[in-house]
Amino acid sequence: MSTFLLEIGTEELPADFARLALPQLERLVRQDLAALRLHHDGIHCTSTPRRLVIQAMGIPERQPDLVEERKGPPGSQAWSDGKPTAAALGFAKRCGVPAESLELRETPKGPFVFARCQEPGRTSLEVLSTQIPLWIEALQGRRFMRWGKGDRRFSRPVRWLVALLGDTPMPVTLADSDPMICAGRISRGHRLVAATVEIGSADSYAADLAAAGVEVDRQRRGTMIRSAVTSAAGVHGAEADLPDALFEELIDLVESPSLLEGGFDDAYLDLPAEVLSTVMRAHQRYVPLVRQGQSPDPLALNARDSLLPRFLFISNALPAAAATVSRGNERVLKARLADAEFFVRADRSVASIDRRDQLARVTFAEGLGSLLDRTERLEWCTDVLLKQLQLPPSCGDHARRAAHLCKHDLVSQMVGEFPELQGAMGGKYLVAEGEPAAVGLAVLEHYLPRGAGDRLPSSDAGAVVALAERLELLLSIYAKGERPSGSSDPYALRRAGNGLLQILWERGWTLDLQALLERCTAHWAALLPHFGVDAPALAAELAEFLRQRLVSLLEDQGVDGDLVQAVAGDGMPLERILRDPSDARQRADLLAALRASGELAGVQAVVTRAARLAEKGSLDATVLSPAGIVDASLFETSSEGAMLQVLEQLVPIATGTDPSRHAALAKALAASRDTLAAFFDGEQSVLVMADDGAVRSNRLNLLGVLRNQASVLADFSRIAG
Repeated sequence: MSTFLLEIGTEELPADFARLALPQLERLVRQDLAALRLHHDGIHCTSTPRRLVIQAMGIPERQPDLVEERKGPPGSQAWSDGKPTAAALGFAKRCGVPAESLELRETPKGPFVFARCQEPGRTSLEVLSTQIPLWIEALQGRRFMRWGKGDRRFSRPVRWLVALLGDTPMPVTLADSDPMICAGRISRGHRLVAATVEIGSADSYAADLAAAGVEVDRQRRGTMIRSAVTSAAGVHGAEADLPDALFEELIDLVESPSLLEGGFDDAYLDLPAEVLSTVMRAHQRYVPLVRQGQSPDPLALNARDSLLPRFLFISNALPAAAATVSRGNERVLKARLADAEFFVRADRSVASIDRRDQLARVTFAEGLGSLLDRTERLEWCTDVLLKQLQLPPSCGDHARRAAHLCKHDLVSQMVGEFPELQGAMGGKYLVAEGEPAAVGLAVLEHYLPRGAGDRLPSSDAGAVVALAERLELLLSIYAKGERPSGSSDPYALRRAGNGLLQILWERGWTLDLQALLERCTAHWAALLPHFGVDAPALAAELAEFLRQRLVSLLEDQGVDGDLVQAVAGDGMPLERILRDPSDARQRADLLAALRASGELAGVQAVVTRAARLAEKGSLDATVLSPAGIVDASLFETSSEGAMLQVLEQLVPIATGTDPSRHAALAKALAASRDTLAAFFDGEQSVLVMADDGAVRSNRLNLLGVLRNQASVLADFSRIAG
């Protein structure tokens, strides 16, 4: 058994490429080894900024022979007078076996000829050498490039290959690369330690590179970085501001990580903390140091209470150059912070209300006017939402003011340089000018959530403006005629729909989205006549889009797919789902809890049986009470009377509006399970499809009311048994 090693050596790779490529490479190798009958004891993938590496341990010397049996012609056609016929000879030739080795076997269809074929296994060296170019060519990523005169495409030019099986080099050539790349045992060390390094064997690979200054194990580099950053921050009595995205990027930027420190002038702490952190993290890949025990104020105009005038960074340099590297990074940061200080000073010299007027000069999208036009539409949406949500007057005042000013910072110099600070700078500038903190916070929060897993607005005013922002975007882009399709969603409409629903869920607000869409689309049709908007059709399309987003969110939260379909699938009326999106989530959570406790199956069995029979009747799906529908004088058994009592007990629950009605309905259905089952299978059970038409219709109405009452909770026909 030997270890297989493949190292794809390149120029410096983009930091995110390894995270995309390594899972692909492992999947390709694992699948192909299985298909090629090459057993292994495990696969390990890793990378550095200059290489992708995969190792497969315990590879045998050769494939096992492939033995298979093939079925040939019927026995009656295979032999004549004890000699093989032309059919048998042809079959033997196709199978590569002598005719004498053919066997006659009985089958359900009579005697047939069988051949036992054996394909000798090839050497692992031969098999893997053939696969390596195919694996490299199959890797996918963003912004691939060609180089030289060759046709090969990769994230960055491939400069060398190491391919070993144990200590044996493998004959691999990338013929379509310029210059041509031939695999061997020569790798590259750290740029400042060793130009080349000879790999003795696949098993000594990591040790050979370590001697040349390269820590090839990606996971170990991450552990080294995390430990060094945590220790250094602790020395300063601070916490490291190291988000996961930056941490992952740092791992893929260095081959031999070492932690260095730097500082900046204390005067720059007069800048907002978000400005300092963005400059350090996003632009320089530094790690800011946050004062321990400090809760950051999102509207603070300076960082004196939150940050230290120090930073950490991960270097790929040799220890002897540490001081020089630190000074160089301090100079770079000083220039960046000086620029940021200028931008803040320039922005503060212009009133936010004047910046709002400048939005008229910036186009939002073709046919949708300027950013000022968009802001005015957003303000209209805010007014409509406030009327429906019935929030306190003070919240309404703050939300309207925030909506009026929420986009002013898009034309500020700071946001022009650092777009990720939109909203944050707008809120800070407003508070600095004397606007209430609630207005500033709403402006900051109206962009939340920015994506999956992001925090949601913490204030009512911020949540209202955030809803209005997403509603305006969906209405405007849909009215324009653009739709998200496949992986293409340039306006992030799916994210907008998700955010709208998440905010409603988190705030616990009841909002009739169906009525809201109908009102808004009518207004948009009048507002944008050049698009020829069909308001009812647009409202229906947006309603279906939001239903799909609701289904997707529930599934992402781990709710079983059949339960999601039961509360928000095609079988549920769209108007009901959108009349209160929070209701759908509550019902999905309740069904999941019932399934986890084992109570769902019993209720489902009875309700599903009743619903299936009720389809034979003609009772409208909106009827929730047996009054005037069920005639007790037609009952022939006590089980019918017991069934009617259950339905009458369920009426106030099914027709109620209390938030806890769904749990009460589920509990009542579960408690009545035996009564409902007795209607079908007990000693007093009935034949629903009786010969007497009046009795039959009466029993179908009983079942129809039960079906309708249960559907207040879910469409039980969608729940898997």
